[in-house]
Amino acid sequence: MRYFLVCLTILLISCQKEQAIVDPLEHVLKSDSPLIKIVMDSIHNHEVQIRYTEISRENGSVSFKDHDFNIDDSTYFYPASSVKFPVAILALEKMRQDGSYTLNTPFFVEGDTAITTLGAEIKKIFAISDNDAYNRLFEYLGKDYINNSLNDKGIAPSRISHRLSTNNAYELRTKSLVFYENDSTLNHTEGIDNNAIEELQLNNIVKGIGYYANDELIGEPFDFSLKNYLPISTLHDLMKRMVFPEVFPKDQQFNLSSEDRDFLLTSMSSLPKDNGYVSDEYYDSYVKFFMYGDSKEPMPEHIK
Repeated sequence: MRYFLVCLTILLISCQKEQAIVDPLEHVLKSDSPLIKIVMDSIHNHEVQIRYTEISRENGSVSFKDHDFNIDDSTYFYPASSVKFPVAILALEKMRQDGSYTLNTPFFVEGDTAITTLGAEIKKIFAISDNDAYNRLFEYLGKDYINNSLNDKGIAPSRISHRLSTNNAYELRTKSLVFYENDSTLNHTEGIDNNAIEELQLNNIVKGIGYYANDELIGEPFDFSLKNYLPISTLHDLMKRMVFPEVFPKDQQFNLSSEDRDFLLTSMSSLPKDNGYVSDEYYDSYVKFFMYGDSKEPMPEHIK
């Protein structure tokens, strides 16, 4: 009998471990951790969507197994700075297609005093989530080019409609860019006329009870129907294409060289200090809220 009880105990433990492996996301969300329970016990008060992917490698091939919680592309959440991710990729792809510029070709945007490079702007996006860097790449690409490029690769649903934190956020015509081909020759790109922004038809597109506009509190919900839209499923799909391009058909991959991809992956894993931001303001986890919240403690080396 003792032998049977010991075996039964081992079997139960094994089953529990196996269950955790089969559905790790469900296992974690049932945790007794106060940090998780405070959300799960009042889930109706939170707009939580999670996708966790197990990656399997076997005989040189890669496969994915997704685990979802509340994933719903028809329920809107504001993607905030995550829209910088596809724009950075597409800027590098377009640069290669144009064939006239490199990551280190200096340029400036019409009306902007800053002379920079595409490489520098991409690094800023991932190091400190720089809005001006995103806006400069937005001017280079244009709204319609961004959306058509994503749709052509089957990256959907998505809709990038505006610049970030600037007075001309919704201006349909992009500004021209001026590239320095050498010390004395300038190459002007023309501004791009884009189509009007269509209103999103999604659940929970109107949120909150008030918002600030021009330093004034407006006492009514905010309508996000003209805002950027990049749901969890699409963001996850973008990451898969970036890290494992070989899993996707050629016409669904980004047209990047191995050097381009290495540059992007290195930029994505870089910290502010890796890019010259050494002041106390730019701590390791600056604007990296997913794992670290507002902690200013140094990030361990193995976290990228």
